[in-house]
Amino acid sequence: MAFEATKREWGELYAFFRLLADGHVYSGTPDVKKNVAQCLPVAMVQRVEHDGIRRYIVEKDEIRIQGENIDKRIPREDFATVADLILDGIRNTQGDEVTSPDGVEEFLDEVLIYDMEAKTEDRTDLSVAFYSENAPLVGFSVRSRLGVMFPLLDGGRAANFKFEQTGVKFSSPTINKINATGEEDDVISRMLMIERLGGVLKYNDVADKIFRSNVSMIDLHMGRLLGEMTRLMWLDGITRVSELTEEIKKVNPLKIKDELISKHGFYEYKVKEFLLAIASGMRPAKLYNGTDSAIGGMLFVTGNGEVLCYQRAFRQTFADFLFFNTRLEKGSTEKDRYGYLERENGTYYFKLNLKVGLLKR
Repeated sequence: MAFEATKREWGELYAFFRLLADGHVYSGTPDVKKNVAQCLPVAMVQRVEHDGIRRYIVEKDEIRIQGENIDKRIPREDFATVADLILDGIRNTQGDEVTSPDGVEEFLDEVLIYDMEAKTEDRTDLSVAFYSENAPLVGFSVRSRLGVMFPLLDGGRAANFKFEQTGVKFSSPTINKINATGEEDDVISRMLMIERLGGVLKYNDVADKIFRSNVSMIDLHMGRLLGEMTRLMWLDGITRVSELTEEIKKVNPLKIKDELISKHGFYEYKVKEFLLAIASGMRPAKLYNGTDSAIGGMLFVTGNGEVLCYQRAFRQTFADFLFFNTRLEKGSTEKDRYGYLERENGTYYFKLNLKVGLLKR
């Protein structure tokens, strides 16, 4: 009996099977190509299944599967065949729901895989031992361009920035009129109306105290920097993080010296540090103390099905990849509670939300 799963779910399983079939993975470059000089032998992949931790040991022609209720060997070519079937199934499906290709369900039953996505508490999708099965494990998250990708940062209302409404004092009817302008998610119309009526939105603070502290670990003024990038995204329609950073250099919201901007690359450096933190598991509503999380890198599946490896061991490459391949996204105003003038202790504030995702292409 065939079953359906999303392209994202199939994409994670595809990456897992591809690693086992190939027995190696190439490091990725900042422009999402494989670094042919950096081929990493995969000795063992560890994944959390319904019955606990499983070890998939890569042998010459077979994969040895060890777990609570399983100890068997499966030909590596079987994993290659099923990976190709999954890739074809994803490519040949228009919508997001993909029906299991012929033969795939039987294979999943044979290897006792019932969860399309690993169920872990540390937010890793799988862990890999390179070179030797007894080598230290590197935890990876899987992101795939074959389907809809989870955002790197989707913090909900905890990732909101507050902008104080100054310039002129609006009457209650004017406030109501501004808030009633446009559709629910038409934030830019309300921002422009405030401007037309003589109002000014002045950055105030990070709305959530935990997220404020988290970004302050990177820089005490990181909240203002990210808030201004978010404002620029709405006002100028620029979404790529690298392009927004270029604009921020011109605006210079932190009022730092030109030498620090041009010679030291201050803004690029701070943005990359933030991206590395969220890619490694920093979340807005959970205390972050700079300690490395279980996520040691990312397995990135390209549009043509190539699996590329980015990890903290190659920090600069990982940072550059994130810098040139991320964008700011627009979350739901209803869910994330932003995009309207709200009164707080006699002062009106306008909130904007930070959401960071990977580019689809």
